[in-house]
Amino acid sequence: MTSTDDVKADDSGPSGYAAARLHLLTREARSGPPRRAALSRLTDHWLTGLFAPAAPARGVALVAVGGYGRGELSPRSDLDLLLLHDGTADPAAIAALADRIWYPVWDLGLALDHSVRTLAEARKTAAEDLKVQLGLLDARHLAGDLGLVTALRTAVLADWRNQAPKRLPELDALCRERAERQGELQFLLEPDLKEARGGLRDATALRAVAASWLADAPREGLAEARRTLLDTRDALHLVTGRATDRLALQEQPQVAAALGLPDADALLRSVYEAARTLSYAGDVTWREVNRVLRARAVRPRLRALLGRQPAVRSPLAEGVVEMDGEAVLARTARPERDPALPLRAAAAAAQADLPLSPYAVRRLAAATKPLPVPWPAEAREALVTLLGAGESTVPVWEALEAEGVISRLLPEWERVRCRPQRNPVHTWTVDRHLVETAVRASAMARRVGRPDLLLVAALLHDIGKGRPGDHSVVGEPLARDIAARIGFDPHDTAVVATLVRHHLLLVETATRRDLDDPATVDSVAAAVGSASTLELLHALTEADALATGPAAWSSWRASLVADLVKRVAGALAGEAPPAPEPAAPGAEEERLAVEALRTGEPVLTLHADGPADGDAPEPVGVELLIALPDRPGVLPAVAGVLALHRLTVRSADLRAIDLPTGLGGGGAVLVLNWRVAAEYGSLPQATRLRADLVRVLDGSLDIRSRLAEREAAYPRRHGATAPPPRVTVAPAGSALATVIEVRAHDAPGLLHRIGRALESAAVRVRSAHVSTLGANAVDAFYVTDAAGAPLAPEEAAEVARTLEAALRA
Repeated sequence: MTSTDDVKADDSGPSGYAAARLHLLTREARSGPPRRAALSRLTDHWLTGLFAPAAPARGVALVAVGGYGRGELSPRSDLDLLLLHDGTADPAAIAALADRIWYPVWDLGLALDHSVRTLAEARKTAAEDLKVQLGLLDARHLAGDLGLVTALRTAVLADWRNQAPKRLPELDALCRERAERQGELQFLLEPDLKEARGGLRDATALRAVAASWLADAPREGLAEARRTLLDTRDALHLVTGRATDRLALQEQPQVAAALGLPDADALLRSVYEAARTLSYAGDVTWREVNRVLRARAVRPRLRALLGRQPAVRSPLAEGVVEMDGEAVLARTARPERDPALPLRAAAAAAQADLPLSPYAVRRLAAATKPLPVPWPAEAREALVTLLGAGESTVPVWEALEAEGVISRLLPEWERVRCRPQRNPVHTWTVDRHLVETAVRASAMARRVGRPDLLLVAALLHDIGKGRPGDHSVVGEPLARDIAARIGFDPHDTAVVATLVRHHLLLVETATRRDLDDPATVDSVAAAVGSASTLELLHALTEADALATGPAAWSSWRASLVADLVKRVAGALAGEAPPAPEPAAPGAEEERLAVEALRTGEPVLTLHADGPADGDAPEPVGVELLIALPDRPGVLPAVAGVLALHRLTVRSADLRAIDLPTGLGGGGAVLVLNWRVAAEYGSLPQATRLRADLVRVLDGSLDIRSRLAEREAAYPRRHGATAPPPRVTVAPAGSALATVIEVRAHDAPGLLHRIGRALESAAVRVRSAHVSTLGANAVDAFYVTDAAGAPLAPEEAAEVARTLEAALRA
């Protein structure tokens, strides 16, 4: 076999091309642009061999368009071909020539996008179809009449430039619509490398804008970003053997290995970096296009009368002015002498809701000297102003990041920049989540006494991610160092560090602990230390959850956190906690409990929750209340019935209450408050749930075997593996019971297995606090021995080991 770079004419048949193509694609040393170019040359040679023997001397040409026209063939790319003719040849001969080319391509199983047109037809189709016109901008001669192809390229390019004021807004709308449909590549766990915002389609759009001569994209890093996405797609094609652009989770490790990257996170981070570069270039380019088009919209006669008007500059801050809808540097600005200018310019732009000029940012990045340590008060205040500007903070922050200014100001930022978050509850990468948390916190500035500390803590609360260990623990000393460096005094620095260390404390305690247990309130009060810090932590908790994603916050969680904060505030104020008493049931719970005692059987109700407060929806839409006389086996029975009816448990609370003698004869009743959602379809009727629960409790329905059948058929992604479950005993969790924490991958029947394991360990479940975030279940169970006392340490550890073993099995 000859080299793929020097294919002979006798190798141009289908078998020769197929063998040479396979050889080329399996040579690992020839990856990236060299392999794409070599594959294009190989394909050119083969197609030329198909075309040349049957083509007339003049008036017909074979043209590559689109990605093939750019010479960028990925292993499974379509072949985009145009058979161009001048209309003088016999139509039957043209059709026969087309068949001679198309059929061998199909016979090899290659995807083909083909057309046969005259020059006039090609121009007409391009005028009617924007996608066709974009493909023709990359037209490249393969074989035949070169003059005909040159005429096509000249005409298409002239049409594109003449029609730019009309076509570019169409292209902008097309890009926006695609972004709405496909999402932003730089934040997706399973991104489409081509169609998502910041993907290869957007790179092609930027080339088209440049070809119009109306505007141009920032060139810094653009070629490298495009190459990264193309290289990733090449590896994806080879790993999967399919023409796919979606980087699925189960294929990411193999793609990373093919690219020589250490793991899937490194792969996603490189893809996110590339997408961020392309997205920022797109923002800048389309802003410039719109500015030029607005200027051209002024009537020529009026322009002639007015003459050339000097640009109006409106002051925004020292050294910063507004011009043409952007924040730019004033003529008198001296970045080399003013180290606080980048933050001052960014704060001024965000406060005025203006984009920060990319040319200004580039100059600031190149000329500004590092800030002294600690920062001067002006720089610290400018950072706080920037963070407190709300939604307009995001594009300004992105502009600073694009030129490396943020990493120079905060070197720790580099570890979280573009870092993926594998938990699907998270909408953003770590760095963007931090900025979004600051945006959310800015809306709460009026609720706290020190909004500056709230905003800085919001920016830093996950700064420990990307390093070994618990990110809250790791982040505390990092936040302390940063707060001191930017100029906060020791007291304020300690507050910021405390907020970072405990930013998950309130929501985890409120949803996983018994708030009626004095130990719960005491532990939070000891960690927080003061009422002012508690106030800040409450606001940070809400901002963090709202910036995480829709599943992380709800009016239910908000009410639990608010209740905890109220109790902790009382403890910090020195108020004596109320003596522990059995929780009084609500009116609905009391009604159900009385009915359960009267009948001796379970009773339940299903009803939809009301709308959520604020912007965050409820995590589920239905509340299920169940009451039944206290007896063993209730938790696994109820959980099993819910799983059998394909109800996903989002949260659950189980507690035993004692009714007075006057209510239903008095006695102990178990009340379970569940929040559930149907996996698909509609919710089952309450009567069916009750009937199955009765059958499970009396032994006539074997719930274990039924769930085992379901689990055997439960669909799992090929290659997807979940981390093993982890069961721990919470230290000093409660003075009234032992707290067992379970963290596991959510699956049908999980809560049933937990309940069954706890029953087999001969412990009583005093209360249960269940929460599900995405694919992760985080549950806390307050258990006691048969006498109602907390378990001995050795016994608690044995229960945890037994439970973990049962879940692993």
